[in-house]
Amino acid sequence: MTSDDQRPAGRAPLPARALDTTAENPWPVRLLSQKIADYMARMSPTWVEGQVVQLNRRPGASMAFLTLRDTDADVSLPVAMYANVLAKQQVPLTEGAHVVVHATPTFWKGRGSFQMQADEIRPVGTGELLARIEHLKKVLAAEGLFDADRKKPLPFLPRVVGLVCGRESKAEHDVVVNARARWPQVRFEIREVAVQGKDAVHQVTAAIAELDALPEVEVVVVARGGGAVEDLLPFSNEALVRAAAACRTPLVSAIGHETDAPLLDLVADYRASTPTDAAKRIVPDVSEERLRLRQARQRATLAVRALLDREARGLEQVRSRPALARPASMVDAREADVERVRERGRSAFAAALLRGGADIATLRAQVRALSPAAVLERGYAVVQLADGTVLREPGQVTAGDALRVRLADGEVAAEAR
Repeated sequence: MTSDDQRPAGRAPLPARALDTTAENPWPVRLLSQKIADYMARMSPTWVEGQVVQLNRRPGASMAFLTLRDTDADVSLPVAMYANVLAKQQVPLTEGAHVVVHATPTFWKGRGSFQMQADEIRPVGTGELLARIEHLKKVLAAEGLFDADRKKPLPFLPRVVGLVCGRESKAEHDVVVNARARWPQVRFEIREVAVQGKDAVHQVTAAIAELDALPEVEVVVVARGGGAVEDLLPFSNEALVRAAAACRTPLVSAIGHETDAPLLDLVADYRASTPTDAAKRIVPDVSEERLRLRQARQRATLAVRALLDREARGLEQVRSRPALARPASMVDAREADVERVRERGRSAFAAALLRGGADIATLRAQVRALSPAAVLERGYAVVQLADGTVLREPGQVTAGDALRVRLADGEVAAEAR
């Protein structure tokens, strides 16, 4: 027989490092297994935190086994411990418990398996869990995940409601029944998931993401009934809270009772005190809406009637005025005014004509008195030469010149001598 790192004479020695192995010169399984065991043997014991799943302890057996699962991710480790380690627990260890374990990594060469060998296990108390949640709350608040300006308004009447709830849970019944009682036409996309325990965070987170991706879903409700603080821990998990904050669809948190306050309530767009309250918030009450419509119709009818009555009274007041009651009175008054103005115009015109006639007569007398014709009428005559020149002195004519003698009533031809 040869040792793990030796070979029979004539064969190449085994490589010292894994990097130096080749297809022609590989490590045997026993050597690799030994090296892994040696490496793990050099590791120090460590404290590790997780959730207990698959607890296996047989009566009378010297060993107990469990799986320790990460609370935020789908990662787990096998843990083995002596029965007396479990016997030291004041409260019996159960599946789903949140614990810290002091353990050493071990590797079994014969079957190539890995496990943690625990020598101490401590439950994480409720006070410590609440302190961690409070610290996480401050961290998320500092990032602005709880700010009011991030919250999206809920639709008035969603066509489809996404519901994340427990399998055949009372929370599902409260949301669906109460919502359909208020608005029978509402439709639901329901995702039944684990709402407590080791799978709750992963399943709720996946359900929120799935519903958020459906375009017809207009609001998402995450609902769960009341329970102990430990039962509601998944809804204060950082991974789940961040997934809810990243949801583009308006999200309603309806976890537990009004006194319960998981971190999901703070990041949600609306926090419902109970699943029933969520049902009342996501859809309107059809009977209330019909009542409001009737009331609005009645108010509109009364308002229109009041307006018509007011306008009718205004018309009556206008019609009762003298101008509209006896429209002819306005014309009669204006007719009298026109008649008076016309009479004054006639009188003024007649007076102007009389004054003008008198002025013309005076001017006529003056013109007549100054006219040569008036002189002629008194017996005078005007002697003119043949070309019309008025004869003023005898030297203007010679014997035999033709003359024209103009009298008051005509002319006489004459000849100079």
